[in-house]
Amino acid sequence: MAEDNKKKQDMRQKNNEVKEEEKFDASAEDLKNKTEEKTIEEKLKDTEEKLLRSLAEIENQRRRFEKEIKDAFEFGSFNFSKESLAILDNLQRAKIAIKNDESLKENKDLDKFLENITIIEKDLVSIFKKNKIKKIDTKDQKFNPNFHQAISEIEDDKTEAGTILQEIQAGYMLGERLLRPALVSVAKKNEKNKEKKSENNLVDEKKTPI
Repeated sequence: MAEDNKKKQDMRQKNNEVKEEEKFDASAEDLKNKTEEKTIEEKLKDTEEKLLRSLAEIENQRRRFEKEIKDAFEFGSFNFSKESLAILDNLQRAKIAIKNDESLKENKDLDKFLENITIIEKDLVSIFKKNKIKKIDTKDQKFNPNFHQAISEIEDDKTEAGTILQEIQAGYMLGERLLRPALVSVAKKNEKNKEKKSENNLVDEKKTPI
């Protein structure tokens, strides 16, 4: 009887040990599965981040290429436009020279020739406008170093100092970019008159009773 009880007790102990082992194995398997799942999630996250970085880099490259193409086009357009101004300058100089040439004034075809030059000039100006090349306004304008270049000063007490009195060479803009500044002469006050006014003001102050 005692042996039977002992055997039963041993069997129960073995069963408990087996259950503990099974329980341990199950826990280890769950832990392994969780570890594998976490590793896969991390891999997916890393892959997603790399993909996003690659897409961002591709987008940055696309923008750089677009900017380089735009800059190259604008640079070429700018240089071509600037050089084209020389054609218009030469046409205008030719008109002035022909009008002032005494030997040509008696020529019957002079007016017709000048008219043809004027037509070419207008066509060229029209082409400039279509390509966003615009003449800088200088008439009665205040001198602006962003658009004008002063090459001389003219004494003029009737005009406010810094006002443009004469345009020597027309200036142009290409869109919002300065293509060529306008060469101008600006007004300045007569220094002698300025000194006289100062002396007169001083005399008037002395005459004024206190």
